[in-house]
Amino acid sequence: MKIRSQGRFSLLRTGAFGLLLSGSSRLGIVLLCALCVSCGRAASPFDFKGLRARAKAIASRPHVPRHGEVPGWLRGLSYDQLRQIEFDGRESLWLAEKLPFQVQFLHPGFLYDRTVLVSEVRGAQADVLPFRRAYFNYGSLREGEMPATMGFAGIRLMYPLGGASQPIREAGSFLGASYFRFLCSGAGYGLSARGLALDTAEAVPEEFPVFTEFWLERPASDATSVTVYALLESESVTGAYRFSISPGETTVMGVSAVIFRRKESRVFGLAPLTSMFWRGENSNVPSDDYRPEVHDSDGLVVQNGRGEWIWRPLENPRQLRVSSFGDENPRRFGLLQRDRNFENYQDLEAGYHSRPSAWVEPVGKWGRGAVRLVELSTKDEFNDNIVVYWAPEQLPPAGEPVEVEYRLHWCLDQIRPPAGYVRATRLGRSAFYEPGLERFVVDYDGSQLREFPADAGVEHVLSVGAGAKLNHSTVQKNAINGTWRVAFTVKPDGTGRPVELRCFLRRGSDALTETWSYLWQP
Repeated sequence: MKIRSQGRFSLLRTGAFGLLLSGSSRLGIVLLCALCVSCGRAASPFDFKGLRARAKAIASRPHVPRHGEVPGWLRGLSYDQLRQIEFDGRESLWLAEKLPFQVQFLHPGFLYDRTVLVSEVRGAQADVLPFRRAYFNYGSLREGEMPATMGFAGIRLMYPLGGASQPIREAGSFLGASYFRFLCSGAGYGLSARGLALDTAEAVPEEFPVFTEFWLERPASDATSVTVYALLESESVTGAYRFSISPGETTVMGVSAVIFRRKESRVFGLAPLTSMFWRGENSNVPSDDYRPEVHDSDGLVVQNGRGEWIWRPLENPRQLRVSSFGDENPRRFGLLQRDRNFENYQDLEAGYHSRPSAWVEPVGKWGRGAVRLVELSTKDEFNDNIVVYWAPEQLPPAGEPVEVEYRLHWCLDQIRPPAGYVRATRLGRSAFYEPGLERFVVDYDGSQLREFPADAGVEHVLSVGAGAKLNHSTVQKNAINGTWRVAFTVKPDGTGRPVELRCFLRRGSDALTETWSYLWQP
């Protein structure tokens, strides 16, 4: 699990997803009345148009952060103590009605020091779902006082991911700031998405907008999708979000957002994804760890507006670095876990080979901007150090909303170009045979590539940017597994500046593969 603070970029992670929740009912009527009085929205008309209007109204006023919702004894819990608090699945929302979706609530405490208000939408009416102590079993914890109006830390959606005949299980959750993450059939938790990224990797502190309220639309008895609405708030922005979630072999989320700005940000990142990369096949950092690779994602994929497919292997750099892929009307981008071979991870507990990929499919024309990749240095697997998002070149004038729509896909199946794709990236040097040189080995795979014989005229197109010179390169078919390998050496010029490397395979005038894009730091 990743435990997410609501105001930090470094995020504590642990191996197992805990916090299964519990209880029967004790404080029902009293708490409901108290909460209704405090919020004034116990049973009120609700639709996305109204949520949008409310977000606009809030943005017209100075931001007022909420304080004091979670008592000190809960904030002082350790991670292991918080895990003792379990929700009773028998209290799940919509269980009694035998609906295909259920909702469980997550308990505040530890890093989760702010709570969210949750409502159920039935027809056009929204009813507040109050926090009830009786929902939860507290194990050996010594319980303290809790405010009657305290909300939940977040929500967990439950659904039979393997099909209607399969047991209901966790499909995803919204927990911490504007973070959410989802599963597809056969996957374990890995990377996360966010509602918005503000000033990520800038000289000013990063701002973390927070989902402060959720509305859960009651699904039909035969529903295969569920709709969740959310209100986003921070010092700089307020937003209305709608998530239409269809879990399954591939879990697809339709996301619509309308965001109102109080002030300008240096970075305004749409559709952000956050992941972890510690070590991979392209890492030569010595480690005492027995596992060959440790990462939630191993590469960034981009299909730009011109139709070109780009693959950028992720790295754990020595220092922060930001790469931008300029584009107009991108077709898709995302963070993939392309390597599914358990032998390359050897981790039975974390199951990195089954971490989902997630990619963004823009709806409509997004205009000019850039897919921006942020890579931070990390010394272990417990911190998310990878972020990718779309940075628009221009935003609407002040006072006008930023409106965006996209589909977010969570999957184990690989998103690949129709032709060939990069299978592996390796690099290193041989001091005895190649003094002063760095060797790169890039393997390409694909059903079409495998059909070509070794003398089919497949050639590589390789470019080396400023900061190094190409020394030697070859391309050959691997007779053992049918893939194609490009091997080359470069010599840095001694300046130490990063070097852009690009390579793809072609036959005649036809490109056969995606473009391998690599930023090498000598």
